Amino acid sequence: MQLHTRTWGAGERVALLVHGLMSDHRTWRRVGPALAERGYRAVAVDLRGHGASGRATGPAGYAPRDHADDLVASLPAGAELAIGHSLGALALALAVERLAPRRAVYVDPAWQLPGGRHGYRPEMFTEAKLLTREQVRLFNPRWTEEDLDVELDTVRVWDERSAHGLVPFAGRDLGPRRPEVPSLVVLAEPSMLVPAGHALRLKERGFELRSVPGAGHTVQRDDFDGFMTALDGWI
Repeated sequence: MQLHTRTWGAGERVALLVHGLMSDHRTWRRVGPALAERGYRAVAVDLRGHGASGRATGPAGYAPRDHADDLVASLPAGAELAIGHSLGALALALAVERLAPRRAVYVDPAWQLPGGRHGYRPEMFTEAKLLTREQVRLFNPRWTEEDLDVELDTVRVWDERSAHGLVPFAGRDLGPRRPEVPSLVVLAEPSMLVPAGHALRLKERGFELRSVPGAGHTVQRDDFDGFMTALDGWI
């Protein structure tokens, strides 16, 4: 599937930006311009089922490999930098060998969804469509009014079947066994998706890890300055 994209800047260096579940390119609304100021042409996608991109015919069309194939079909290979958040980090890791960026950054990656009886439940995400603005604010006290506007709109247009498409992959370690390119993992602190034991395994596999203290899962929106600082030496 050819994905909808948004571009900031016109620099010779290219940066690819891939959002997480329930979001779209607007999660990068501050990161994209910041990269453009540093001389990048920053290209952000809307994953299938999100934003202005097409929809799959059912949950089976939202497997991680489908998202990865879409990235390869929609984005230029050989970029200077690729950044993926959450589900976007999972899709990027599955596409990175084919996209061949010079460096990759994975932000609080969804490489191991919790399994078991009390593990991953799509309803945890689909119920977000029912949240009021004040409820979203309570969950995300650091967000600006514009962040709240973006969140409410992106969730409204999001195809909730994409959350159900991840059920068969819960409880499995989907993380790369080694980095295909020099790779940084930026974590929330604490991270619910990458607990200490998983973080240690990633270090052993050759990933560099950095955390943003106090930031929640959407690190780039919870603490933009902290997120950009975590990218020092990588952008």
